Amino acid sequence: MGDTIGVAVIGAGMAGKAHAAAYRTATAVYDSTLPPVRLVSICDMNEQLGEAAARRFGFERHDADWRAIAADDSIHVVSVVVANFLHREIVEGLLAAGKHVLCEKPLSDSIESAQAMADAARGASTVARIGFSYRRAPGIAFIRDLVQSGRLGDVLHFSGRYWTDYGAHPDAPMSWRYQGPAGSGALADVGSHLAYIAEFVAGDILRVRGGQLSTVITERPVPLGAVVGHTRGAVSDEKSPVENDDYAAFGVEFARGGGTLEVSRVAVGHANSLFFEVFGSQGAARWDQRNPSQVEVAFHADDPEISGYRTVQLGPQHPYIAGGLPMDATGVGIGQNDMFVYQARAFLEEVAGIPESASLPRCASFDEGVRNMLLLDAVARSATAAGESVDVPALAAVGA
Repeated sequence: MGDTIGVAVIGAGMAGKAHAAAYRTATAVYDSTLPPVRLVSICDMNEQLGEAAARRFGFERHDADWRAIAADDSIHVVSVVVANFLHREIVEGLLAAGKHVLCEKPLSDSIESAQAMADAARGASTVARIGFSYRRAPGIAFIRDLVQSGRLGDVLHFSGRYWTDYGAHPDAPMSWRYQGPAGSGALADVGSHLAYIAEFVAGDILRVRGGQLSTVITERPVPLGAVVGHTRGAVSDEKSPVENDDYAAFGVEFARGGGTLEVSRVAVGHANSLFFEVFGSQGAARWDQRNPSQVEVAFHADDPEISGYRTVQLGPQHPYIAGGLPMDATGVGIGQNDMFVYQARAFLEEVAGIPESASLPRCASFDEGVRNMLLLDAVARSATAAGESVDVPALAAVGA
């Protein structure tokens, strides 16, 4: 790799831009322990989109074929941020070419492909990680600390929802997001986030039950041009059937305690509403995506006259903030874009061989990505079996 880390991003859509911006900023958070980072290329088959993103985020060039990234010896780190069904070919090709790979979630569009990718990662000489970006939210990491330190006591139950409205309008154009088997819709898109958050905070999910999958908008108009992210755009009069789920809900069982999770892409008025609450034997805590720079906590030990939830503004005493944000003071604020920056920094540090620190843990493995997909598959199987309980394989069994 030499003295410089060359970076590329494959995919110039909404999440691809988040990765590109994160690499641009990653060297400016925390102390300057990284070697120089060179922003080489943004790749997208839509050349106009790729060119615009490369220019906007300061990358040297744009490419239209991922193979140009794989063939460039000056590129060492690659984020793969394209449609799920494209992940396997690209990731396996990049690993074979000796690249370090950070792949967006879900890992792939099928468990078979995800397992093959995990096998390739274990056999690679480079680092392969999946982007579970919400693990980088300071508020979520702080609540996890409250659980693991025992301050909340034993987990009794977890309640979470992730409501979005990008598919709420029936004229939203058909795209890859609306195609694929049951469970590959809202459940895979936003439910994957909520599922790994639940496990990150409350521990491994042993089984799921009561799975529900609903497709409420059964057809969508065919677009007249490229669909980027969640944008609307011009559509034709032709309709195409929606193949996967607009809404999903399921119950979970942890080693101790249970919970319920609910996700939607048709929740009118909820552009990006992720909310969860964890209840323990000694207290409770909750976090809301719409107010990400604060958490709310409550404890049994509080005086009965002032018991109930109190708001805690996140600051330098909480995860990721001290030395990370340029203004690392309480009340400055945290957003979803910051999570991608912390994620990029953690990945670059691992690639550079910098020892892992407690304040900046490594990114999740491909095996954890497979485990996340197996959990979602269990929900889909529960839904087809009239809500019956379905066991989720332990992480240790995934890479065995």
